[in-house]
Amino acid sequence: MSTLVALAFNDEKTAFDMREKLLSMQKEYLIEMEDAVVVTKSAEGKVKLHQAVNLTATGAVGGTFWGMLIGMLFLNPLLGAAVGAGTGALTGALTDIGVDDKFMKDLATSIDSGHAMLFVLVRRATTDKVLEGLKGFQGTIIQTSLAKDQEEQLRQVLSAPAIQAHIDAQQAAANAMPAVPSVVVPPSTSSQ
Repeated sequence: MSTLVALAFNDEKTAFDMREKLLSMQKEYLIEMEDAVVVTKSAEGKVKLHQAVNLTATGAVGGTFWGMLIGMLFLNPLLGAAVGAGTGALTGALTDIGVDDKFMKDLATSIDSGHAMLFVLVRRATTDKVLEGLKGFQGTIIQTSLAKDQEEQLRQVLSAPAIQAHIDAQQAAANAMPAVPSVVVPPSTSSQ
């Protein structure tokens, strides 16, 4: 079962940067995402979805291959490739995988112009390492299907990067302190 996380940011750059960070963590097998979409709102109030995967282009490539293959059977591979590309592009444009587009657009109407949202549909994640990788990003959780404790951990990481950095520095300093040698007093032996 997948988990939905919707985050809001004060600028578009942070949303795109976080998606890139998540995609790099996916390459390291720390997270497996079904979908990661940045939603922006223009000054005119128009909401735009920035999909991580262009389904129209993917459909066109797949359609070209299959159209050419079928076209070879009828001795006209170029016509088959052209028909296949058109059909694949149309199918890709009409296909919606991951987070529902209407849901994202409806939720994004509440953000201000120039702000952005990131919708992530997660299949699996190594939570502690993903949260560690997201330190430094500042955003607000809008909606999630995470368990309460995981949501709170994410909220802490995103809420105050400066505070988190200060806590991490204190912990690092405490770990770097040399241990105080302990004095061991041998038990007294009484001679009788």
